[in-house]
Amino acid sequence: MPENGLERISILIEFNVLQKISEVREQVSKWKSEGLSVGLVPTMGGLHNGHKSLIKSASKSCDRVIVSIFINPTQFGDEEDLDKYPKTQESDCLLINDAGGSAAFIPNVLEMYPIGFATKVSVSGLTNILCGASRPGHFDGVTQIVAKLLNQVSADRAFFGEKDWQQLTVIRRLVRDLDISTKIISVATVRDEFGLALSSRNSYLDSSQLNIARKLSSILQMSAYNIASGGYSSVECAQAAQILLESGFEKIDYLECRNSHSLDLIERTTEDECRIFAAVYINNVRLIDNHVVV
Repeated sequence: MPENGLERISILIEFNVLQKISEVREQVSKWKSEGLSVGLVPTMGGLHNGHKSLIKSASKSCDRVIVSIFINPTQFGDEEDLDKYPKTQESDCLLINDAGGSAAFIPNVLEMYPIGFATKVSVSGLTNILCGASRPGHFDGVTQIVAKLLNQVSADRAFFGEKDWQQLTVIRRLVRDLDISTKIISVATVRDEFGLALSSRNSYLDSSQLNIARKLSSILQMSAYNIASGGYSSVECAQAAQILLESGFEKIDYLECRNSHSLDLIERTTEDECRIFAAVYINNVRLIDNHVVV
């Protein structure tokens, strides 16, 4: 969207639309000089009620909230949906305003990755499994942009959804290992009335495909219950994968039970918390979800 489009958005809402890192730092410095706490909600836009829940959670625990909107090219593979990822900045800003956000940070690619940019940020061990196994390099892009945003904003707290549990785990490790002072706060997955986890990619599905997608959560819950009741996770996950395929899902990327913190594979439940993780395809649209095993 051209810059005058962002200027028009700023007229429609009650907060600033910031485009430069220097503007963000100046604004945050002003807030902190007034003794105000600052929250950050990183997004790629295409905002929905799941993002609204993140912003509301941030606004409840922080005096001021910055929501970033940046479709990060370094976390997309060559054959992934970067070009068609939803670009809805005007409606995004209206949602941010309605949810209690204080400012939107909407940089362009050159602002985030200037010519000559050559630095990578990687987290080993947690990133070569689950989504990382089928999307090589994806989490390097995630940790790269999150590290930059945390450094740019210097927020007291940053808020991430539990739908992307692996991402949440990776970011927690990033913050711990690099001694970043921002506290990472998780927010429960927001679901529609049928249990489907809200996602920007849901907009790619027609009504019949949505009906199929809405079966994912209940099938995972059933498998999680069976594992918690003493079932072998490899058996339960294989059975759940078969049910998903019979229900209309085109492909299963993964369906596994893993420790919630280490992400190690779990065959039988122990006292440690574990989750069942899935990534599936409908009409070449990739959906992810997870459920705690209790």
